[in-house]
Amino acid sequence: MTGGAAAGPPLIRHNDYSPLDLPGLGGWEPSLPVSVVIPARGGQHRLDLVLAALAAQSYPDHLMEVIVVDDGSEPPLRLPEIAPADTRIIAADPGRWGIAHAVNSGAARADGLVLQRLDSDMVVCREHIEALARWHHLSDHVVAIGAKKFIEEPPVTPARVHEAVRGGSLGDVFDLAAAVPSSTEETIARLDGLRTSRNPYHVCTGPTVSMRREVFHAVGGLDPAVPRGEDTEFAYRLAQHGVVFVPDMAAQAVHLGLPAQRLDRDRAVRLVSPYLAHRIPLRRDLRKDRERRWLVPYVEVVLHVDGVAEERVRRAVGAVLSGSVGDVAVALVAPWPEPDGERRPVPDGPDFELLLMREHFAHDDRVRTVTGVSATPAPVPFRYTGPVAVPPAPRTLEKMIAALQRDRLGMLTVDLGADGTAVLERTEALGRALLLGAADPDAVAASVRATHGAGRGERAEFWPPAQADPDGTGAPVKDPARPPVTARERPLQGRDGARRPEADGRRPEPGGRDPEPGGRRPEPGGRRPEPGGRGPADPSLRKARALLSRLRTVIGQD
Repeated sequence: MTGGAAAGPPLIRHNDYSPLDLPGLGGWEPSLPVSVVIPARGGQHRLDLVLAALAAQSYPDHLMEVIVVDDGSEPPLRLPEIAPADTRIIAADPGRWGIAHAVNSGAARADGLVLQRLDSDMVVCREHIEALARWHHLSDHVVAIGAKKFIEEPPVTPARVHEAVRGGSLGDVFDLAAAVPSSTEETIARLDGLRTSRNPYHVCTGPTVSMRREVFHAVGGLDPAVPRGEDTEFAYRLAQHGVVFVPDMAAQAVHLGLPAQRLDRDRAVRLVSPYLAHRIPLRRDLRKDRERRWLVPYVEVVLHVDGVAEERVRRAVGAVLSGSVGDVAVALVAPWPEPDGERRPVPDGPDFELLLMREHFAHDDRVRTVTGVSATPAPVPFRYTGPVAVPPAPRTLEKMIAALQRDRLGMLTVDLGADGTAVLERTEALGRALLLGAADPDAVAASVRATHGAGRGERAEFWPPAQADPDGTGAPVKDPARPPVTARERPLQGRDGARRPEADGRRPEPGGRDPEPGGRRPEPGGRRPEPGGRGPADPSLRKARALLSRLRTVIGQD
């Protein structure tokens, strides 16, 4: 192998990268230039050890540059005596701070076709850069992940580290037997090197990871607004882009210092949770508050509304937003008229329905009016497209996503008969199709079938039978999953269908009889009370009451 992605690389299904024919270390000829980007703030001694190890790498010197990004160190970081030949220290771009911003600053000035992100406290073995870089010679959409162990920092010099790494043994200077293994390595082993992982981005935690430079920039780099968990959030966006995550245990490294989770796990988890909850919709465990609004929706719902009555579109959007999946975004696709400050909806105008529709949704940030949709909805993980005539039932999206997840499909199509079809797509599968060069809808669908699989479903499985709208009116219909409405719950209606107010604001008794004027209930048997409300008009009862009154007078009780 001489470098560059081979023509027609083997197809990778899901994350099973087994078809890639990996060359042995030292037995191939690299050709891709690598830029190692190291964000750093203080910690000069640890940085000296990191650079000493990089100066002893097996990867060719003329194909490797090192960019240390100083994120406001006081005093500023300096270039040590032992470092790779092409090493420079730059200041992070002004205006922001943090690891994400520092990495982005370095990546913007990198010349290499491969970006290797490395923490400033990670001392790597001799073959580390080579081991990861060989994957990028096989495929342009691989993200390679290095291995690591955690150790307490020993009293060691850069010269000693450089000598040990050049000799091929980190164990000469670090007590690897006492090192704390990484929990991610346990996950990698359990999931066959991530080949069987459903969400391999979970283990891509940042301290040593590499990818093609165009992939880094295509997803927008790291997010500087995420000060905690920025590496996991970045890995999630990489996953939606369609990449394949490949861990390489030959790329060994030691992390100087114990992980924050081991020192105070509960605090570390609490610090990162709100950032990930807003940005990683697949973390359903972090989105337990049903009524919340989140930064990144779980599903994008696409409705093509050109030529559809405004009232019907409103009903369809309402059905989407009130379903069991709450974190959704709706895209209404139509040739929307250009904004015109003087223009008003005119009932007989050609754009009346669209202008009225746009105003109805103008202030709901869950609904967008667009003329088209992008190739993928990333970072939203799912996209649903269906007809307005058959909007999702309360649990349709939930059921379709469950089916997609259960079978690890990239696409699920439901036949709606004369109404067309409804399609749910997995964003990472669409991203993979684009990375493989699919340029039109048919090619995208074929690619998704090859890499993730596609399935078909029946309407009754995802829509309750009564949810159909055979007359095309779009009128509300009953949901069989909802319990029947009782007489007490059913509003009183007159002959014209309008709700009749109860006489005194109270509910009628079960059985549905109206209360009498004044709010009194009818006596058993249905007789009216006497005028004045003194009881039923029965002579025998009147005589009994008169007799009782006389007796009370006699005994002094009245």
